Amino acid sequence: MTMDSNSITMPMSDPNAWATAMNNLGMPPMGLTGQPLMPDFDPSLGMMAGITPINPMMPGLGMVPAPLSQDLPVVKEIIHCKSCTLFPPNPNLPPPATRDRPPGCKTVFVGGLPENATEQLIMEVFGQCGDITAIRKSKKNFCHIRFAEEFTVDKALFLSGYRVRLGSSTDKKDTGRLHVDFAQARDDLYEWECRQRMLAREERHRRKMEEDRLRPPSPPPIVHYSEHECGQLGDKIKDDGKFPEAVRVLLTWLERGEVNRRNANNFYSMIQSSNSHIRRLMSEKSQHEKDMEEAKEKFKTALAGILAQFEQIVSVFQAASKQKAWDHFSKAQRKNLDMWRKQAEEIRNMHNEQLMGIRREEEMEMSDDDMEDVPDTKDSEDSGVSQAEALREENDSLRCQLDAYRNEMELLRQEQGKNQPMRSEEDNTHSQQLSFLQQALQGMQKQLLKMREELKQREAELEKSLDDKLQLKNQVQTLKEGLHNLQSSRLVQLEMSKQDDSGSEESPNQSSEAKGSTGMSCSQEKEGPTEKSPQSPVHSEREALLVGIISTFLHVHPFGASIEYICSYLQRLDTKINPSEVEALLSRLPCTFRQELTGVGASLEKRWNFCGFQGIKST
Repeated sequence: MTMDSNSITMPMSDPNAWATAMNNLGMPPMGLTGQPLMPDFDPSLGMMAGITPINPMMPGLGMVPAPLSQDLPVVKEIIHCKSCTLFPPNPNLPPPATRDRPPGCKTVFVGGLPENATEQLIMEVFGQCGDITAIRKSKKNFCHIRFAEEFTVDKALFLSGYRVRLGSSTDKKDTGRLHVDFAQARDDLYEWECRQRMLAREERHRRKMEEDRLRPPSPPPIVHYSEHECGQLGDKIKDDGKFPEAVRVLLTWLERGEVNRRNANNFYSMIQSSNSHIRRLMSEKSQHEKDMEEAKEKFKTALAGILAQFEQIVSVFQAASKQKAWDHFSKAQRKNLDMWRKQAEEIRNMHNEQLMGIRREEEMEMSDDDMEDVPDTKDSEDSGVSQAEALREENDSLRCQLDAYRNEMELLRQEQGKNQPMRSEEDNTHSQQLSFLQQALQGMQKQLLKMREELKQREAELEKSLDDKLQLKNQVQTLKEGLHNLQSSRLVQLEMSKQDDSGSEESPNQSSEAKGSTGMSCSQEKEGPTEKSPQSPVHSEREALLVGIISTFLHVHPFGASIEYICSYLQRLDTKINPSEVEALLSRLPCTFRQELTGVGASLEKRWNFCGFQGIKST
């Protein structure tokens, strides 16, 4: 195809830049006269020989959008085809507008075609951008082109804004201005969704494989119960090495409910074998505790040795800081010695605090063990004595520590008096040490006073407990005597009731005399022990109130009431009342309350009656 150069109004720019642009579009670059600018162009590859192939995924040619460069503007040139010519748009105009790119877009909309344009012309212009799968041309000068690859859509968009002229005709039907834009097609969207689902399946498969690789192995399955497996499991339980696995199987069988009457003995023997391992485990625990204690002792002795060596190093620095040796050192040497001495003292103090902390923890553990070992029994005297001895020992240890602090203070004062001409920094350090020691001394004195006060309180509590013990012994003795007197009086009352049932007239007189005599004897017997220690059947004000309420209740019920009936009435007033407590209180007052049997056979019932009006005469 040839053209007259006079008919072209737009000048031709640099042929090398034009060749590069056409090569990027995959079209052979042609000059104004129709001759190829690059003779070594390979039409089968769509690019020049000797030039590296362009990656379709590069920005501007593939799916990645091209970066907008401010320094290198895109230069569009004239494109010559076989049956038409494409003229670039005015570079001063803004770029043509496009819609948002649909996902997986392979179809473009081409508008502004000449009226005489055919599908062959469309294939000739856009076929060099990439493989075309379908062209849908309309009668209204536009069409839709579907490419085989997505990156070819960007090449087609490069032609947007070009003016098309068919041959050398200037007819309006043979010219048009191209407008290329993204088009939304169902086939593109369907293929893109299929591809996304495939990628999602691959991602899920990859994640599943990764999870399966990182998942911990599942535990071995538990065998089902059988006589053979039961026998083997019994042997495994007795073996110390296989015991954990065997116990897990036994636990699973028990949870499954494999136990029945037929195999109960087998399960019992296996449980018994499991119980026999407790002694072994306790011995292992004690051995480990022993090893831990030995390790603690080794650590403590090693720490004490290290602390002793630190003390020696500090004493070396103190000896070197005296005036006899200090004057012979240079200023730099004195500075280094002073710095080393401070570092050694800090490390020494730190290790000393660590050792004291270990000793405090041991003392606290020993005190906790002592508190746990104290039994809650009648041996309160022994515990009080042991606590008093422990307090004395602590008091003695605190005194020793106090004396040691005092000696250190005296030594520091003496050294301070000897080393007065030394530097002011040493005086400051000594004064700080003195202040620390004074504070420690005051704390020790306060602790000593507190321990003395606790010791006095413990001794007073011990004396009080001894007095309480004597009082309890006396009360027990008086209660025994009172119980004996009550039993004797009860026997006398039973004899009198038998005499009343005889029915003779003389017997009542005799019984009344006997009652009087027995009452006098009972009163004399009661007066005997009360002279020694006065004792009353009513022990507290609460029991006195109960006696008054019960007397009023039974006075309203002349035929008596059972102990359950009485307690139901009293529990309305106080829910803490116990029937046994009420019955014991009534039995301690035989002259005020009397128990009778009423009914015959199955309806036999015990009832309590109020006999205070008759008892006042007899007493």
